[in-house]
Amino acid sequence: MTVVRKPAVAGLFYPNDPRTLRAQLETLLAQVPETRDAPPKAIIAPHAGYIYSGPIAASAYARLKPASASIRRVVLLGPAHRVGFHGLARASAEYFESPLGRVRVDSEAMAQIADLPQVVLLDAAHAQEHSLEVHLPFLQTLFDNFMLVPLVVGEASPAEVGEVIDRLWGGPETLIVISSDLSHYHAYATAQALDRNTSQAIERLRHEDIDHEGACGRTPISGFLHVARRRGLRARTIDLRNSGDTAGPRDQVVGYGAYIFQ
Repeated sequence: MTVVRKPAVAGLFYPNDPRTLRAQLETLLAQVPETRDAPPKAIIAPHAGYIYSGPIAASAYARLKPASASIRRVVLLGPAHRVGFHGLARASAEYFESPLGRVRVDSEAMAQIADLPQVVLLDAAHAQEHSLEVHLPFLQTLFDNFMLVPLVVGEASPAEVGEVIDRLWGGPETLIVISSDLSHYHAYATAQALDRNTSQAIERLRHEDIDHEGACGRTPISGFLHVARRRGLRARTIDLRNSGDTAGPRDQVVGYGAYIFQ
């Protein structure tokens, strides 16, 4: 019997009707100015409801349009919000599903990291987790034929996360997506200052300067920056806003940033 990880937040974080969802994504992506830059090897993008963080996420995903025919594998890492554990959690699911259809999990890639002690099989970490799920429709809109390597990140060191990313690095066929929002529930001006500091740390590839107050996905970000610095990648902030700029009040906002790595 085929094992499928079903959507947990469709209808909450994004539309559950496929036509409405696809139309929203196409609109978000079309609003991003075109660029002649080479597509990035990796992106960091937010994972809130689309009305809040969708435009910021789209600003990163739109940069991947030139790679739509070449990307065959997406390594997707996001923080655990609901289940506490040590390491990086893989799932037993053969497919991850959104209202736009199913995406096959890359079993060969999973086998590449199965021997690492920090990689654990933990379906509970995936069952209700939104940090990976909200990215799936963006990926399905951009890429016709790709496989997914979905990993929920619990407590882990930058070296532990980085070791997994290194094994999955691949070539131009592999895209790495790190899912993270920035600061949470501060006043607008305070959030802007905190998020600028976090963005500067990301641009400098300095995971040491980021804490969990600055980014809920600090652990997967740190692991990726650990590798990016060693591999000589360059980081650039392409969008930095918060929920007060998109669809919410300004007394308690959540920060969102979009970053590309080349």
